[in-house]
Amino acid sequence: QVQLVESGGGLVQAGGSLRLSCAASGRTFSSYCMGWFRQAPGKEREFVAVISGGGGSTYYADSVKGRFTISRDNAKNTVYLQMNSLNAEDTAVYYCAAKGIPTCSAYVSSQRYNYWGQGTQVTVSS
Repeated sequence: QVQLVESGGGLVQAGGSLRLSCAASGRTFSSYCMGWFRQAPGKEREFVAVISGGGGSTYYADSVKGRFTISRDNAKNTVYLQMNSLNAEDTAVYYCAAKGIPTCSAYVSSQRYNYWGQGTQVTVSS
């Protein structure tokens, strides 16, 4: 069982930056592929970024490529999402998710993830 707690959301102006954190419980954090998803009002939850258990592989949605960076610190059981050049379309609740394996195949589908955090709100004002 893994518990995930996100933090770092808030209100930011367009063009600004935020860094989200997701702290995980348990002693086998490096065994989990970790992803970030987001859900805007009235829209389905969508994939944002993912990182493999060892941190060597990362994948991004086209909409955030070049602006967002996912990273992890396995010693701290934490995954991060650095978000730069934010715009209004990035406004959403951001969720951290964990897959029960270190590799990240089929990473876009939210159904492939076993554990979810409660979400953190990111609001970008234009």
